[in-house]
Order: sequence, then C-alpha cells, then structure tokens
Amino acid sequence: MTSQDTANRTADTGRVWLITGASSGFGRTLTEAALAAGDTVAAAARRPASLGDLAAAHPDRLLPLAVDVTDTARAEAVIAEVVGRFGRIDVLVNNAGRGLIGAVEETSDAELRDLMELHFFGPAALTRAALPYMRARGTGAVVQMSSMGGRLSFPGVGAYSATKFALEGLTEALAGEVAAFGIKALIVEPGSFRTGFAGGAALRQTATVLPAYEDTVGAVRTGLPDSDGRQPGDPVKAAAAILAALDAEHTPLRLALGNDALDAILTHANAARAEARAWECVSRGTDFDA
Repeated sequence: MTSQDTANRTADTGRVWLITGASSGFGRTLTEAALAAGDTVAAAARRPASLGDLAAAHPDRLLPLAVDVTDTARAEAVIAEVVGRFGRIDVLVNNAGRGLIGAVEETSDAELRDLMELHFFGPAALTRAALPYMRARGTGAVVQMSSMGGRLSFPGVGAYSATKFALEGLTEALAGEVAAFGIKALIVEPGSFRTGFAGGAALRQTATVLPAYEDTVGAVRTGLPDSDGRQPGDPVKAAAAILAALDAEHTPLRLALGNDALDAILTHANAARAEARAWECVSRGTDFDA
C-alpha cells in the first residue's frame, strides 16, 4: 500500500490525531479513545516501543513516533511526517509533561527552563508547525493539556504552574486568532486523576530542599506522591469528555475536569473577584484626572 493509499483510507475513517506523551497517562488514554472512535493516531513518545501493543492491534491507524518535544527544531519535520503519512492533521494534542515539586527559592534556573521547554516552547513549536496545514483545510483543533494548576497555584508547584500559565495565555490568544479559519483551541484543566503521574518518574523534586519551607512545601512533597492510585479522577471519563468537547458545536476554551478542579477554579475565581472589588476604588483612581 502506498502512502497515498493510506492517506485515502484515512480520509474515510475519521480524524487524524497527533498526541504527544502518548505512551502513558492521559496521552495513552486519549490515544485509545481516539482509536476506539475509529480515528487515526500518530502517537508521539520518547520511547515509542511502549506503544507496540496498540500498533499491533491497529496497524493502519496507529503510527508510533519517536519524538522529544523539547527538540523544537524537529517540530516542522514531525508535523510533515504525519501529514505525509495520512494526508492531513485534524487534532494536535500537546500532552507531554511532568511535574516538579519545590519552593520558588529552591527551583534553579535549569529546572525552570527545562520545564518551560517541555510545557511551553515544545507545544508552541508544534502548534506553529501544524497551523498552516489546518488553515489550508479550514478545519482543525489544538488541544493543550494544562491543569487546574494552569489557572491557580499554591506552595510547592510554582514552576509547574508558571509553565501552564504561559501555555494558557498563549492559547487564549491563539483561539481568537484562528477561529476565523475554522480551527478550535481547547485548554484542558484536569484535577487529580489516576494516570500514574504522581507516582512515577514524571513527578520530580527540586535538587535543592531548604528546611525553611518544610511547613509550606513539605506536605506537598510527601502528599502528592502518596496520593497515587487514590485520586478521584477516571482518565477514561476524562478522555470521553475531551472528545465530547471537540465534537460540540461550541467547544469551550477551557474545560476543567474533576470535582476538585472545578471547585478549586470556582473558589479561586470568586476570591479574585472579591479582591478586585475590595480594591476597586484604588484601581479606578489611577487614571489622569479628566
């Protein structure tokens, strides 16, 4: 079968996805959900061999790709490979990521920059590379896997939240820029889900640990890893919710997932509104006098 034959077959079998971080967690679950829906997935991972079972079960609709998201110089080549194989790209899911626990003072420049490369510059490069193909077809979707930590933050996760805040800001602007081309942008903000994230190598601690922050960060250092396997969120239901949001006539810009995420986001929004009102007179008193 030629590459054009594959592209023609793909055109009749649903959407074409590129999902990063597809070997585990939300990436794996989304890959499985897309395949179950009859779609085709280019599943990007640093170790694509871990996707062997899915590739064997869906040889025509699952393409494992060896991709390091932080290698932004390869972003255009990765997108071109997907388009060359399947004829198009309908949904880009920037999912690859990891956690970092540590106080701001404990976080080194290198740790912060590494996380920003993974959560911000990598997704930005892939998004830029995919947009020309989506604009040419007048359709497409960019899904940014953020977190409730992309809307609010708390002690111990400042670096992680900073990267997600940046991605959300970029995507909010993107949504307004590409809507006229028929392209959707969806920011997903999960709470605590049983993805293995909290208990695996994807969750790291800062190299520096200062005793001064034991009272504020110590509980996060132990509590987050200890929560693994007991989180309330079901990744399968999360994947179904993402697919439903993409299929909706009016796809939301932000989709909170989980009771914990929604409650925290609403509480944070209410507190921000109350604070703004409390300081309203000061805020409004800083313009030049008429």
